[in-house]
Amino acid sequence: MIKNEKNTNTFPTAGQRETAWMADAYPVPLTDSQEMNWNMYIESGNASDEKLFRDWISQVPGSLSPSHLVVAAIQCMRNRGYDVREAEKYIDKGLKAAEEKDGAALQKITAQIYYLLNTAPKDADSDYWKYHIYTDWEEIRANSTFPEMGDREDVFSDDYADRIQAGWTAQLIGGALGTQVEGYNTDNIEKVYGTVTSYLRPPETYNDDITYEIAFLDSFREHGYAVTSEQIAEKWLELIADGYSAEEVALRNLRLGIRPPESGTHLNYYSDWIGVQMRTMIHGMAAPGNPALAAELAVRDGVISHSNSGLLGGIFNAVLVSMAFVLRDVRELLVKAADCIPEDSEFYQVLIFALEQCREKDSWREAWRQCEIKYKDYNWIHVYPNAAAEIIALWYGNGDFDRTASIICMEGKDADCTAAPVLNILGVMYGTEILTPKWTEPLGTTIHTIMRKYRKIALQDLCRETVESVRRAQGCRRIADYSSPSNHLLFSS
Repeated sequence: MIKNEKNTNTFPTAGQRETAWMADAYPVPLTDSQEMNWNMYIESGNASDEKLFRDWISQVPGSLSPSHLVVAAIQCMRNRGYDVREAEKYIDKGLKAAEEKDGAALQKITAQIYYLLNTAPKDADSDYWKYHIYTDWEEIRANSTFPEMGDREDVFSDDYADRIQAGWTAQLIGGALGTQVEGYNTDNIEKVYGTVTSYLRPPETYNDDITYEIAFLDSFREHGYAVTSEQIAEKWLELIADGYSAEEVALRNLRLGIRPPESGTHLNYYSDWIGVQMRTMIHGMAAPGNPALAAELAVRDGVISHSNSGLLGGIFNAVLVSMAFVLRDVRELLVKAADCIPEDSEFYQVLIFALEQCREKDSWREAWRQCEIKYKDYNWIHVYPNAAAEIIALWYGNGDFDRTASIICMEGKDADCTAAPVLNILGVMYGTEILTPKWTEPLGTTIHTIMRKYRKIALQDLCRETVESVRRAQGCRRIADYSSPSNHLLFSS
């Protein structure tokens, strides 16, 4: 017999609640129409099949480029040093079932693939295992060197507010521009559009990337520099209904009670993708001239959904933005940011290779071609080719906004996730004077998102919220108290 433990809580136990519900439940005579309640299970099954069809074969919303997420998961595990040949045997069967909309077959095939990925042996010959695997801030910090930047940006100055406005605006420009060509390679972009020098269609701000930065900002507003991974993750659950690849897995893990950092690694095949690198500009803006702090914030956020190279990619962009408040030479900035990455990581080798191509080649096309060849076996969303793309665009753009925007878009790959940070960096470095009506007027001043609460945000409110949250975190007493939701600018829209 199981002994009943005394309930010391002031609220009913789970068992007491179930007993009470049972006591109040009386049989309900069913009519024929009420028997249709069973249809909800059929509908749920249909939804499961449709989700699987999309995971196998779909198109990216902003550019209509092809997406094959299950096949990409296999590719990711090979890139991470596992022998996935057994899983690859099922790809053709899965594609056929997806094309024929055979949900029954596809469910079995996909489950078998994931089983084989989860039990895949290490490939001893993979280069991945030749480098150190980084999973947390303490280890990264112990093996990194972050420069002292001297005079840091005064967050209480008008100059800081101007740079934040320029950074966010430039980031939105990059996201809108890059969305139009993401998922394609350089040759095919050029065949269709020639050289991209401006928006290819009226820009839109619908983009899933900025949602994670807004979630961080909302948590940072409440907790300042003491914000934790768990607190940021709670904002994900509160504000973000769905994600893609690594973020989708992380959200699923969070809903199952798996907290960071395990939420970023548990059954997450995409943990070396670009998801952190695309969202750490906010950490650089929150830590101007303090790359070590920017990196730490990026890792606290990043471990929710990524690990190792995914985290290091996030650090790279965070320190680029942070140091852009102090440095005025783009090429010097790139070198110093690369030096912040642990030298025994594979991601560091990616940065060094890209920088070597920049120093050796006369044109961005020559440098980029070498990177395309070097990283041809990596998915277009993987952090490696996209980090290389950022370096080349910034190096050859060399502070010219239009030229940098053109190069980063012509490189393709995950262009919205690379154009946004690259242009944010230039905005932070030079302020609003670098922005021209060519880019800002078509963009407008309203941000549309797919978040639960922030469906429409005024750009000016986002900029002001960022500035005031940072000022408050640094101890300013000259601003309003934003602890009250009624004073929260973003919620007011």
